[in-house]
Amino acid sequence: MALQPLILITGPDLAPTAKQMAEDAGYTLVHTPPYPSEEVLADFLKQYDPVGVVSRMGQFGAGAVAAGKSLRVISKHGAGVDNIDIDAATQHGIQVIRAAGGNAVSVAEHTVALMFSTIKRLLPLDAGMRAGRWEKAGFLGRELSGMRLGLVGGGAIAAAVAKLVKGMGLDVLVYDPYASVDAIEAMGARRAERIEDLLRQSDIVSLHCPLTESNTHMLNAAMLALMPADSYVINTSRGGLIDEAALLAALESGHIAGAGLDTFEQEPPLDVNALAASERVILTPHIAGVTKEAGKRVGELAVSGIVDFLAGETLPKARLVNTLA
Repeated sequence: MALQPLILITGPDLAPTAKQMAEDAGYTLVHTPPYPSEEVLADFLKQYDPVGVVSRMGQFGAGAVAAGKSLRVISKHGAGVDNIDIDAATQHGIQVIRAAGGNAVSVAEHTVALMFSTIKRLLPLDAGMRAGRWEKAGFLGRELSGMRLGLVGGGAIAAAVAKLVKGMGLDVLVYDPYASVDAIEAMGARRAERIEDLLRQSDIVSLHCPLTESNTHMLNAAMLALMPADSYVINTSRGGLIDEAALLAALESGHIAGAGLDTFEQEPPLDVNALAASERVILTPHIAGVTKEAGKRVGELAVSGIVDFLAGETLPKARLVNTLA
């Protein structure tokens, strides 16, 4: 009796409906521990020899790619593929696909939650109450209505954010060189021709773009200095987009009034992130898209992508990350 082909999931969880989809298609599923090292991941690939991988947690480097002798497709459980060595996958004839858009609503909601919590200073006020302090005297808050929100990136998540804030009175500006004017206007937003223009005109900057070699530390000291005094930074995209040391310096100087961060340069951190020392910062562990609803949509997209690709079906171009010869 022939063994069933196997799909490896890098992490302990997958939506039950996605698991059922894989099993109904004749695949066996195996999970790695959370955030496997490259050595652990390579060992799993050598031991189980999967034909497909759902990439959830941790890095998928060249060593792991080379260890997959029967591996034909890596399906990202989400949209951002910066944790996967795309060049190595291409060299080994492995298709990389993404499950874009499935978690857009969840990430957008978390973005707005970070925005509210940071600007309204909910955590330090809550901490004061729990410590027995009544800090009404001398407190002066801010209204979000009338603030200028700059979205870096104009994809599905940015569009969902724009939709959520539409009734809140924010003026939305978008920088995305790949998005059309019509697409940005359909979001109810204005287009910024350059990121520098967006930074200068935004009271809140929220990042919604992929991480690439060219935009690493896109928000560095010089770029943060372009933002108005007492402005805010929100990041639910990728941590490497921000120079964390520069952001901390800008927070300590008071130029940046606050930050709400769900992603970080090192994930998981080796120690407590230095930004945690600032009460101006709210930190969450890259869980913006981790909801029951998003998990179902993204899991099903990730698994169906593998099943369809291996069945010879043509996937939408937007889901294909690399081009194979």
